[in-house]
Amino acid sequence: MRGPVGRSLASPWWRGAAAVVAGSLPALAFPEPALWWFAYAALVPWMLLVRSAPTGRRAALEGWLGGIGFMIAVHHWLAPSLHVFLVLLAALLGLLWAPCGWLVRSMLGGSPSVARALAAVAVVPSGWLVAELIRSWQGLGGPWGLLGASQWEVAPALRLASVGGVWLVSLLVVAVNTALTVLIAVPRLRPRLTGAVSLVLCAVTLVSVWAWAPEPERSGTARIAVVQPGVVDGADAREHRFTQGETLTRTLAGQDLDLVVWGESSVSADLATRPDLAARLAVLSRAVGAEILVNVDARSTDAAGTDGIFKRAVLVGPNGPTGDTYDKMRLVPFGEYIPARAALSWVTSVGKAAGEDRERGTRPVVMVLPDRDGRDSRDREARRDAGDGEDRGGLRLGPLVCFESAFPDMSRRLVRDGAQMLVAQSSTSTFQGSWAPEQHASLAALRAAETGRPMVHATLTGASAAFGPGGEQVGEWIGTDRSTAGVFDVPLARGTTPYTELGDWAVYAALAVLAALCATDGARSFRTPPASPAPMLLVPPARTAHESGAHPVR
Repeated sequence: MRGPVGRSLASPWWRGAAAVVAGSLPALAFPEPALWWFAYAALVPWMLLVRSAPTGRRAALEGWLGGIGFMIAVHHWLAPSLHVFLVLLAALLGLLWAPCGWLVRSMLGGSPSVARALAAVAVVPSGWLVAELIRSWQGLGGPWGLLGASQWEVAPALRLASVGGVWLVSLLVVAVNTALTVLIAVPRLRPRLTGAVSLVLCAVTLVSVWAWAPEPERSGTARIAVVQPGVVDGADAREHRFTQGETLTRTLAGQDLDLVVWGESSVSADLATRPDLAARLAVLSRAVGAEILVNVDARSTDAAGTDGIFKRAVLVGPNGPTGDTYDKMRLVPFGEYIPARAALSWVTSVGKAAGEDRERGTRPVVMVLPDRDGRDSRDREARRDAGDGEDRGGLRLGPLVCFESAFPDMSRRLVRDGAQMLVAQSSTSTFQGSWAPEQHASLAALRAAETGRPMVHATLTGASAAFGPGGEQVGEWIGTDRSTAGVFDVPLARGTTPYTELGDWAVYAALAVLAALCATDGARSFRTPPASPAPMLLVPPARTAHESGAHPVR
């Protein structure tokens, strides 16, 4: 294209800006916009741009810029806490998408053959998934914003998650985007037909899994209450929050509950050193006829003698703390600890970073509720271990604290250890009015679908929600604008899902695809002989007139 428009399209600056904008588009598929259907085409503009890059190096650059746009868009709600540091983090994490840009151009650039177009539908999603996998390491922020997580309310996608986890859903979403790109941009007819066939195969795969994947067997219900005090301001906000939690919990008396869950940091003092708070919680437990799972954010000492600030889930019964506790294992970078604090301590003066590192727990814990005679016997059969059916008393809980609900491996480990229900205690008070609370609560649907176990997401300030064993929403969502106590009749299940048994096989499959690509390219380059140099013409140099004996013409 010639003229001013063509020159602007070819401008590196224009292309760079377009890459950032195109990379940010998938964020619209996540809550709060929740345009889940948009995820299946959101990457197409970025892929169309990158495939037209003049060189592989430029494609990698535009892949990086797209990654920056995606990271900022998905995490924009962190800006009030991190300020300009958010851009620096996005620039660092965006580098993970530079190889994706190179892969898109390598597989789809120019006029690809049928074989290359077909391979692209497997290779490009695998490259994207590896970027998500590396980015999911706790030290880099954890698995927040995985593309597959945008499908948390789509029943067929949730069934797909029960087979291969959120990773398999991400692979499907990127595969559809890749096939659409082939269908739109590739000039030759046969490769374009390959894109259409790939779309059909993706649809058939999704429908087949939805129809045939096994479902855990339903086995009764449990009545779970969540207490959401809402935002409490003031110098003594923590004490007021505890009092508000007490008031709301008393309204639950007489509702035949199995458990009451308070949000993260709902108790601001170690119950071992504040027996008055422990006694008040025990009174509440007797009043409602159920145990209360609270969360303590305070300085204390763990079983190993480590002294520090812990985020600790504590189960409290009618006689006080039962002894069942769980210390948060995976902490939020900068929010709860500063990586390499000696070098990065300056960030505390820039944003709301942790002034003191929290201590980590060392192991997951499954808590068991006592099966008292006063409880309804309708759930007695449900309170059995999923593996052997032996009656083991009360409901078995797998507690997670806030950020940990984003990690598929943690919930899977708890279910394999015998948890019949997952419970996440959270607090997003810093991010009220942003997309964060809804995004966080939606992760519980994925964890429930992956494991075949219900999950309750209880927050201090919203949003709170519950999801059944298939990831379906139970009851009404409790939004951030409410201060209330809600009760959910949560369906229980036993049995297992393929993902619980097989684990992250989708990740290994993606790595195998990339390894096969590298092996194929390496073998091709080894078999192809280097180009022979042009033959040299041995022409004798011209002799001078003196050497030839000729006499100059005068």
